[in-house]
Amino acid sequence: MNDLRIGFLGLGNVGGKLAGSLLRHHVDLTVRDLNSDLVAGFVAQGAHSAPSPKAMAERVDFLITCLPSPAATRAVLEGPEGVIAGLTPGKVWLEMSTTDQSEVIRLGALIAAKGGQAMDCPVSGGCHRAATGNIAIFAGGARETFEKVLPVLMILGRQILHTGPLGSASKLKVVTNYLCTVHLAALAEALTVCKVAGLDMNTAYEAIRISSGNSFVHETESQVILNGSRDIGFTMDLVIKDVGLFDQLAQELKVPLEISPLVLDIFKDGQRRYGPREHSPNIIKRLEEPCQVRVLGAGFPAEMADDEPEADGYEIIPKGRSQ
Repeated sequence: MNDLRIGFLGLGNVGGKLAGSLLRHHVDLTVRDLNSDLVAGFVAQGAHSAPSPKAMAERVDFLITCLPSPAATRAVLEGPEGVIAGLTPGKVWLEMSTTDQSEVIRLGALIAAKGGQAMDCPVSGGCHRAATGNIAIFAGGARETFEKVLPVLMILGRQILHTGPLGSASKLKVVTNYLCTVHLAALAEALTVCKVAGLDMNTAYEAIRISSGNSFVHETESQVILNGSRDIGFTMDLVIKDVGLFDQLAQELKVPLEISPLVLDIFKDGQRRYGPREHSPNIIKRLEEPCQVRVLGAGFPAEMADDEPEADGYEIIPKGRSQ
């Protein structure tokens, strides 16, 4: 891996932690972000910087994008100084953003036209697991390309799932983010009812955790809700983007959903009230305010931290399928 050159575009909440895993493993890393302070921090730790996405593409073997929207990815790839302008045959683009599957397929075709390969590789599991390299990764694209990039994915994450052709990983990612959002909205209601009912909130947390009502979202986001920080590293506007992508996919497929439009409306209302960059778990404020309560416990962390040591990544093989 030491002779492999990787470029990373987007050093935000998730991207910065993923790029940090590459640095920990002494990968030849080139970074770029609109925030020059973030870039400087990586350069101080041994990374290179690039004056443009085009210059980065000319220097590296693999290019990773982890950006907040499909529009941001388009700008980075297709601009006059974009990745595609500097691409040469044999190079691989990994889209690790949560994005529109039709857009990743369109951009993948442009990459292929330049002799490159494309994979969509979104991650799931939270910023705290991205920081330790223990996050899960979905990977969509040709099996040959997947095997080429698997050593890199095994540094970035722990459980790696090849989901099928390009675009399949992005479909699954918006499905899982939709489910996460439904769980968060339901937990906001459940925790507020517990508070108004006069229950001890630490006891309520444990009751849910050991019950059939438990979820990954409860074990993470409920903790920062009860702490009061509400900081899970995710914001209202990103929830709306992700659930909107899921809802759009369902509409294209003519699946008559009922819960998804409701959840989307809940978070759009939260964004109107509290702003697009408000922490997403503060959706509970929509219930706290009319009930005149604060849903808090004692001893919960302000931010989640992964308490598992970093472990080697490995491929997940779906049941009924041989490797």
